[in-house]
Amino acid sequence: MGPAQSEQAFAPFPLAGTNWQLPPMGLGTWAWGDSSTWGMGTYDRSYSFETIRDAYAKSVAAGITLLDTAEMYGQGESERIIGRLLEEDKANRDRVIVATKFIPFPWRLPLRTKLMDALRASLDRLRLPFVHLYQIHGPISLCSHETMADALAEAVNAGLCKAVGVSNYSEKETRAIHAALARRGIKLASNQVEYSLLRTDPERRGLLRACEELGVVILAYSPLGQGRLTGKYSVRNPPPGKRNFSAYPMEEIEPLVAELRQIGQRHGGKTPAQVALNWLMCKRTIPIPGAKNGAQAEQNAGALGWRLSPDEVASLDRLAKPGRYTLFLRFWQHG
Repeated sequence: MGPAQSEQAFAPFPLAGTNWQLPPMGLGTWAWGDSSTWGMGTYDRSYSFETIRDAYAKSVAAGITLLDTAEMYGQGESERIIGRLLEEDKANRDRVIVATKFIPFPWRLPLRTKLMDALRASLDRLRLPFVHLYQIHGPISLCSHETMADALAEAVNAGLCKAVGVSNYSEKETRAIHAALARRGIKLASNQVEYSLLRTDPERRGLLRACEELGVVILAYSPLGQGRLTGKYSVRNPPPGKRNFSAYPMEEIEPLVAELRQIGQRHGGKTPAQVALNWLMCKRTIPIPGAKNGAQAEQNAGALGWRLSPDEVASLDRLAKPGRYTLFLRFWQHG
């Protein structure tokens, strides 16, 4: 099948247990308000609230209405920025779906109390009465899945979130929390994992297949390998050192980027980043790339409205990498 035959729009995903639908692509806001890793107010002098406002506006205009954040992004500043943007944008406020996260450090006990306190604090920063999706940021709690499910159920029953998800959970952990929530009449909506052409372990280990079976949507973070798949970086110009996800050396990545370029040319000059994002949507996942300015948001949106052919997906599969791990990442990423 050639490009002309394969170009078709991607369908939205239902947000389990709600009337909302998730768009085929979201917007990750890890960088919003972050200075150490992403350079806001430090090494990237071109990056400010005004450039974020432009990224937000262009994303929403393109139908990218899912904003993913977390209490720890920018020490809460990402949530504050989203709250300010939504206050400004009353015309689109009801269209935007907000997802945030609770990080279950082992010392945050009792879990139910700490989770509810954290959720209320997130809502204050977001200036919202509820979030559409509340996620457990990682499988690092010492509490049982039953205890975690109790805490999430309380948040749903209190009306402070409409759906719940997890992040970085393995297949086994996903099945366990899915079952625990089901016993409380709640559906597990999502599992957010690092997934890209530079980390295909979620597919290789069966997590994608299990989530499809369970009706759990995969949100793919770091979908561009923290910039490594954009074509912006090279052996001579590597990404900044603190961007540790998908941290293959650029010399190992360049053949993959070359294939992304070649495929993009067959689709009217699509960029490597747009092809890499489209590959993730072809895998029935929702990529959540970041955008610090309007140009990056427009680049992301260029991945929508067309589709790779099965042969093109297969050619990228052959060049894809399983992922590389530090000791910290093995502790954090089970999915």
